[in-house]
Amino acid sequence: MNKLSKIALSLEGSPIRKMFNLANTMEDVVSFALGEPDFTTSDNIIDAACEALKRGETHYTPNAGILPLRQAIAKRGRTKNNVDFNPESEIIVTGSGMEALILTMMAIINPGDEIIVSNPYWSNYISQIKMCGGIPRLVDVYEEDGFAYNPVNLRKAINKNTKAILLNSPANPTGGVVERDVLEEIAAIAKEFDLLVISDEVYQYFIYDGAEFVSIASLEGMKERTIIVDSFSKAYAMTGWRIGFSAGPEEIIQKMIKLQENVISCVNSATQYAAIEAIEGPQESLEYMINKYKQRRTLMADGINAIEGLSCINPKGAFYVFANITKTGMTSEEFALELLKKEKVVVVPGSGFGDAGEGFVRISYATSEENIREGLRRMKVFMEGLNK
Repeated sequence: MNKLSKIALSLEGSPIRKMFNLANTMEDVVSFALGEPDFTTSDNIIDAACEALKRGETHYTPNAGILPLRQAIAKRGRTKNNVDFNPESEIIVTGSGMEALILTMMAIINPGDEIIVSNPYWSNYISQIKMCGGIPRLVDVYEEDGFAYNPVNLRKAINKNTKAILLNSPANPTGGVVERDVLEEIAAIAKEFDLLVISDEVYQYFIYDGAEFVSIASLEGMKERTIIVDSFSKAYAMTGWRIGFSAGPEEIIQKMIKLQENVISCVNSATQYAAIEAIEGPQESLEYMINKYKQRRTLMADGINAIEGLSCINPKGAFYVFANITKTGMTSEEFALELLKKEKVVVVPGSGFGDAGEGFVRISYATSEENIREGLRRMKVFMEGLNK
């Protein structure tokens, strides 16, 4: 008897974790693998969680999350993103952005439904769509377009089975940001074909070079067909706290709440009070991190472009450089493994983010300037060895 499900057998491991695990077997490694802030959660957020625990906030909460947190999320949406969701019926607090994504997929996908995903993509998108019986429909995005959807190509991917467009801006792994005029074209396509949009906005605070973050839900006629997925992990250095949220049409959010009841029941109660403080408390730590990422981005991008045989466009968002390695003549996996073996620098092969990622490697600059400088030095040595 085969004891494993077809879903379990079909899933592949993350390329990020593969490189991370390889690096853990070595010493003196400079890692650019994980998309995780190297900062510690600010004291005011930690204190808010401790105070909540001390006053007895150690019990179940509503499946949707505590109302004060949903109200804080709604207020932020109104003031920052110009989109107004009802905190009582259109917002759910989830155990991370990843859970918000999988609950969204579970709520909207029937077997055979297609979800359009840009390629390169964050690898978990594909796994989650498949876990829910859906089919990922890939649309290649290109370096010359800033790794944003080309609306012409997007339109060509739509068929009778298309259910939703998945939008990630700023994007992992490319750092691409979709500009307002392109978002308006995507919105027009979604309305024309009566499609949902899943908008992953986890990196919305990390924007550079005068780029503008626009939530597609704020565009005319889009709130009623957009499910926003967001997280506290990146903006507030809370990756280990595992808290996110989703906002969208009441019909969908209410079903996600029922699904959550059958998955984790509710999010850790003290973490929810910490999240209120993250949104409503002082924002100096967030501003500090944003400024640091701006400096690191410049250091990393300039450093990559100064190494013969490597290049990158300056990412407009997130904290990744998607470096072009095609001049080496190596596959992205060969490049990543040889770089790790010879110089002990960890990058993630672009092929792990879809076949359109071949010829690139993802380099995270969510690490110290000291590590970036040392990693760049080692990468230069590696490339000089190839060019001899």
